Amino acid sequence: MIQQNIKRLSLDELVELSVLVPEKAWWDTIDAWRKVYATWCKLHMEQLETVSLLFEKKEDFWLRRIAITLQLGFKEATNQLLLDRVITEDRSSKEFFIQKAIGWALRDYSKTNVSWVKEQLTKEWSALTRREASKYL
Repeated sequence: MIQQNIKRLSLDELVELSVLVPEKAWWDTIDAWRKVYATWCKLHMEQLETVSLLFEKKEDFWLRRIAITLQLGFKEATNQLLLDRVITEDRSSKEFFIQKAIGWALRDYSKTNVSWVKEQLTKEWSALTRREASKYL
């Protein structure tokens, strides 16, 4: 229902909804919430960083997963500095779902900027992140 009404939502309403995100969190519900926030951001690109900050550096790794995958499908509109920041913040995380998300974000961005992703992969990443990120390289 939220996704179908995304054009009607204000930033303040998205902020209010963010308290619902960690309820019964698992990869499928978190990825559905990510889609809501990403769709809204595509309509309001000037608010991308503000929305990302709702989820970055949170103790709950599920929230951080949203920040990491927020720009999936943004292609040339990807804010590379923001992507770099959110993946770097969790580089040393041992959490499977975080490492998978980082790899997924890098793999998606490799379709747009292969050289940047290859450079990222010269840094220290988990085997899972490397495997996911290099799928199209």
